[in-house]
Amino acid sequence: MVAFAILESAFLRSDFSYKLVAEGSSTDTPTFYKVTAVWATQDGSLLLWATLLSLFATAALFLTRRSLRDIAPWATAVLGVVAGFFLFLMLGWENPFDTLAVPPQEGVGLNPLLRHPAMMIHPPMLYTGYVGFSIPFAFAIGALIVRRTGADWIRATRRFALIAWTFLGTGIMLGALWSYTELGWGGYWAWDPVENASLMPWLVGTAFLHSIMVQEKRGMLKVWNVSLICATFALALLGTFLVRSGILDSIHAFGASTIGVQMLVFIGCVVAVSAGLIVARLPDLRSEARIDSLLSREAFFLLNNLVLLGLCLVIMWGTFFPLISEALTGTESSVGPPWFDRLTMPLALVLVLLTGIGPVLAWRRVTPGAVFRLVRLPIGVALVALAAMLALTPASESVPSLIMFTFVAFVLTVVGQEFWRGAAARRVMTGESRPRALTRLVGRNRRRYGGFLVHAGIAVLFLGVAASSAFVEQRDVRLSPGDSVKVGGYDVTYLRPTAKLGGDDAGTGAPISLGAVMRVRKGDESYLMRPARNYYSTTDPSKGVISRFFDGEANSEVDIRWGLKRDFWLAVRPDLVSLEQPIARADKRFADSSGQVQAVVIRALTELYRENPPPAAFRAIVSPLVTWIWIGGAIAVFGALLAAWPSPEARLRRVRSLYAARLGRELSRA
Repeated sequence: MVAFAILESAFLRSDFSYKLVAEGSSTDTPTFYKVTAVWATQDGSLLLWATLLSLFATAALFLTRRSLRDIAPWATAVLGVVAGFFLFLMLGWENPFDTLAVPPQEGVGLNPLLRHPAMMIHPPMLYTGYVGFSIPFAFAIGALIVRRTGADWIRATRRFALIAWTFLGTGIMLGALWSYTELGWGGYWAWDPVENASLMPWLVGTAFLHSIMVQEKRGMLKVWNVSLICATFALALLGTFLVRSGILDSIHAFGASTIGVQMLVFIGCVVAVSAGLIVARLPDLRSEARIDSLLSREAFFLLNNLVLLGLCLVIMWGTFFPLISEALTGTESSVGPPWFDRLTMPLALVLVLLTGIGPVLAWRRVTPGAVFRLVRLPIGVALVALAAMLALTPASESVPSLIMFTFVAFVLTVVGQEFWRGAAARRVMTGESRPRALTRLVGRNRRRYGGFLVHAGIAVLFLGVAASSAFVEQRDVRLSPGDSVKVGGYDVTYLRPTAKLGGDDAGTGAPISLGAVMRVRKGDESYLMRPARNYYSTTDPSKGVISRFFDGEANSEVDIRWGLKRDFWLAVRPDLVSLEQPIARADKRFADSSGQVQAVVIRALTELYRENPPPAAFRAIVSPLVTWIWIGGAIAVFGALLAAWPSPEARLRRVRSLYAARLGRELSRA
């Protein structure tokens, strides 16, 4: 914590004697981005990893100080090894406190693509998820070592696993939001290797959270649970590795580094030690019961886990296919988004259906008639929704999406039915009003109803994914001022160009922004949109004093008209060909000029672009229901937090157990 605070202070002071600060910040970087730029660099992200691990480990060991006394020392040792490895990386190869003999007057500045609030919050969310899974992993290893393979270690660390899952999922959602609003291509998920690397531990972690319920209730799936948490942690390390190794091309990666081999060796050690311990403890991991019927909650949870692992394996194969193909054939080839979509869609459909059926089934055994009574209303609603979509919408144009919409209607009805039945039963027993009965019901059963909300949120998320993927309308056009184009029922007119220079002095490195004012009409509705593209200066000494302001990094400033039914998304890429000759002449004429003179020249060039604009390239996209992706994600996060928050009864039981344990010790001494 102290080391992290020192580095944060250096960024806030713009202390360019630190190499990390000089490479990742500048004097004109806004304060928010200075604070968050620490984890925008490879060295700083390793320090963040170690800092978060110290916080998680401290919290876990404090909360288990009076329980699991035989497991906790081994868990502490495991966490110490993990923390020691990351400190070893920083001390040996990626030291965030490296200094420069001659500090520069100005830093390079933060990558323009990272100057987005969602992107700067996204990495710590992911790291918190990755690091959080180290706690149940460490306690699982400790439980295997001391042969205490019951559900005690699960009860002690379940909340840590749920918190880690929530943060990792939130990080993934923020990354998708950044991609949608910042990168300028119009999508939110490109099946990029680093995107996939964050999704894989989330999927296996989801399987783990479902599977441990079976062990807690029935004493089953012990091998399955320790295997899942070990795999989740290994995949979390793999995600960290892919960002830093440079072995796969990704816009999210830091690029080639000096620690890829070390991380790969450590991942191999984690897998080998975990597998060896599981095999050695197989006799202690025997289940205490068996699945009595395929129509039972535990059977459907197991099927749910198989689907989640199937998704993970498909994604892993596609992600590493370039390396596999190169090793087998000598030629690197890759699979694209259509391959991922084709193989993951059937599994996603099954997963959504299981999300609605599994939680309403009873443990051990349930009759087919009882199952039908539980789901007949949801089936009826789903069929009505299917008929309405066939009659009133173009949903039939995409059969997978139509099936997904139907399954989502089924899941949401199941969740609503469970809330209604529970509140009605409580109202009969207590005489409370329906809102109060519902509130008290959820408050006293947070884990159960929080889980239902998570399932509803995931279903809503898949609704947004299915609609926005199958029915998106996109146009890429070149327009001159006054030209119009029609996109998905919207009339879009290019009114005029915009050009401005940020800040008062071009020497500050603030962006040049070239954009457009667009009028968008649909029916009686009309509004203006202002997409732009920002250009940042480069420190490349080979560039001219004027051209360096146009030849550096650039990022799109997308304009989005958000809506519950559909979004209208608009981006522009100005054509700078008309400015090339004036820029070249200005480079020669003003080579030795001051910053103020350069600022005047830059303003003149931007005015020239505004007065004589060439045609600009535009991308317009109409995405139906895409907003529901993030609404569904928010519902799922809320449900997970509700499930993780201890109920008053749980706290009372914990206090009673502590007093009982203390009384037992005192009686034993007597």
